[in-house]
Amino acid sequence: MTRNRKIYLTIGALIALLILVGYWLVPLRHYEGDETRIYIPKGATTDAIKDSLTSALGQEFGGEVYSMWKMLGGEESNAHGAYVVKRGDWSLRVARKVQCGRQTPVRVHISAQRLMSGVYSRLAAKLEADSASIAQAIDSVAREYGFKDERWLPAAILPDTYEFYWTASPAKVATTLIGVRNDFWNDKRRAQAKAMGLSPVEVATVASIVEEESANVDEYPMIARLYLNRLGKGMKLQADPTVKYAVGDFSIRRITGKHLSVESPYNTYKYEGLPPGPIRMTERSTIDAVLTAPQHNYLYMCAKEDFSGRHNFAATFAEHQSNARRYQQELNRRGIR
Repeated sequence: MTRNRKIYLTIGALIALLILVGYWLVPLRHYEGDETRIYIPKGATTDAIKDSLTSALGQEFGGEVYSMWKMLGGEESNAHGAYVVKRGDWSLRVARKVQCGRQTPVRVHISAQRLMSGVYSRLAAKLEADSASIAQAIDSVAREYGFKDERWLPAAILPDTYEFYWTASPAKVATTLIGVRNDFWNDKRRAQAKAMGLSPVEVATVASIVEEESANVDEYPMIARLYLNRLGKGMKLQADPTVKYAVGDFSIRRITGKHLSVESPYNTYKYEGLPPGPIRMTERSTIDAVLTAPQHNYLYMCAKEDFSGRHNFAATFAEHQSNARRYQQELNRRGIR
């Protein structure tokens, strides 16, 4: 450390001490507003920093924080970030946060999105980076980890609440998100998937169909095994949620011939095997439900005619036809077309 730098640091410490012990130039204030967050963008000038402080904290308190920040030797480059200010915080405390760049992490909750655009917009709403740069980074990092098809991306991120600094680069965000997914897919789970003849992405694809099929979590293992049974026999999955995805409308209440005829690799009524990728992001618990699905001989399922959201399961087509007939009759009775 140079002699001049030592002198500057000593002077800064003395100034801080004067402020703390017997500040007589300006009376120290407490923040009296509701908890808020200050955002200081990259490359902000001194004047812009002052504007950010006074806009978020008010002219008097924000102006005092700015003055103290200047007295403490604040530098524009260190101020870049987002800082939470709580009711009762001293102006000096806030100034020190900004001076040292001690950001408060941002929490971003990502639910099980059907479209990746929902992930990008949620992240962009909480971070400095925009959705386009985040999307590009996630695609790039995912490819480095073997996600060669963009249709696999819903399997690259798990629903969760993540913490980032507001200033986190898109690459850092992408690496964190996909890293959490990779940690989840440990050796045991990969071995379970391999024993089933599936890749982790294919397991996530089955799980995504299962989640769309039922709102009842206790049915997930049974539904998962049903689709695994159909795959094992070389049968078409004939999963209604994949048709809704192909059509682009998950609000459809009754699948009809026009829906079943749509030309799409996601239409599992037309094409055998799994669709090209998951039709939504899936929860960890649903992936585990697929990996540990109990054995049974069911090949068919149909929504119960009581509209409880539960399903009737069948091992034979004749039994399934009977279940389906009752459901179709109830649809007709309720005027659902």
